Amino acid sequence: MSEMAHFKFSNNVVAVPLLAMIMIWAVYWVELSLGVNFNELGVMPRTLTGLRGIVFSPFIHGSLEHLYNNTIPLAILLSALMYFYRSVAWKVIFYGILLSGFMTWVIGRTSYHIGASGLIYVLASFIFFKGIFSSYFRLVALSLIVVFIYGSMLWYIFPVKEGMSWEGHLAGFITGLFLAKVVKAHIPKTTKFDWEKDDYNEDDDLFLQHFDENGNFRELPKDDAEVNEETLKINYIYKDNGDNKSSEV
Repeated sequence: MSEMAHFKFSNNVVAVPLLAMIMIWAVYWVELSLGVNFNELGVMPRTLTGLRGIVFSPFIHGSLEHLYNNTIPLAILLSALMYFYRSVAWKVIFYGILLSGFMTWVIGRTSYHIGASGLIYVLASFIFFKGIFSSYFRLVALSLIVVFIYGSMLWYIFPVKEGMSWEGHLAGFITGLFLAKVVKAHIPKTTKFDWEKDDYNEDDDLFLQHFDENGNFRELPKDDAEVNEETLKINYIYKDNGDNKSSEV
């Protein structure tokens, strides 16, 4: 299968991030409009009712700043996932939410853990590690872009900021790494040049034969079989004692 068949723009590249943004903003708008707080629907570690937060917590945010900080990274990473890993994108999202949420439920502090940041860490971790594991140049480049833009996120898998669910971030990071290892995505085969192949022989390379042992370029002598000798024909006319004669050699 060609590279273009793997990396192909589709409506999901735009539609899925847009739908995700609409949903999380809609939930926050409902909270403001009705004067309610959905924080109790978040993950409450090691409680039976807290398990429902595994599904609901990605849509709940505690403040406008919290919501804004999660919106742009979520949209960008979902777009990248849908474009470069479209064959496994829904699987990564589904299992990413469940596994990271459950891990947060297991290791988290006794507090409500809310927000889409857990899923964001799943996506960032998956895209980074999957690209590195694939060794495919386009996906490795994508991994480096993710590091360049979101590399500072790594600090927040540790308890460096009060009131932030670092457990959810850590759970998302580990889940993304795990999915990058176990989820089999269709990766285009890297094109190999002749000199990269195992059976490559320098002596058979016509280009390298133009260089001598000192690295100087030289013209190769032509084989006798390749030299096409043409018969030289000369036609001339001369006058001798008034008679026109023609001769050919």
